[in-house]
Amino acid sequence: MREFTHFDREGRAKMVDVTEKITTKRSAVATGAIFMKQETLGLIEENRIVKGDVITVAKVAGIMGAKRVSELIPLTHPIRITSCDLYFEFLRERRAAAKAKAGVRIIAQVKARDATGCEMEALSAVACAALTIYDMCKAVDKEMVIGDIYLLEKRKE
Repeated sequence: MREFTHFDREGRAKMVDVTEKITTKRSAVATGAIFMKQETLGLIEENRIVKGDVITVAKVAGIMGAKRVSELIPLTHPIRITSCDLYFEFLRERRAAAKAKAGVRIIAQVKARDATGCEMEALSAVACAALTIYDMCKAVDKEMVIGDIYLLEKRKE
């Protein structure tokens, strides 16, 4: 029977002991999207959102989110992130429907040198970037939806 790593013998939550694990290069890539009206995407592309440059602010928010994972998610370890970058792709709906959805795809790549992986950091970077886009655009679009957040890849060297 496999032992659960986040529970002690009494069934209480615990942080996994990584003391004896070897420090290695780690990387993770995650993605997600925020879906919105075509008009909202146009405002983002034209830098006409009143709150400012949405993509630049979302990128900074994603990096900050990756750096704060151990403060937000119980039982995660603070890790030494050596790199974090986010990429944004504008998604345009091809249909001519009046409420056709467009959006922004977010990809986060995180690298670290540590004894544990950085997938939570990559996922959190995507989530924070998407939430920032939502926050900056909510005055013009009440129907935005954040979703499709998942891990694309994780590596250990």
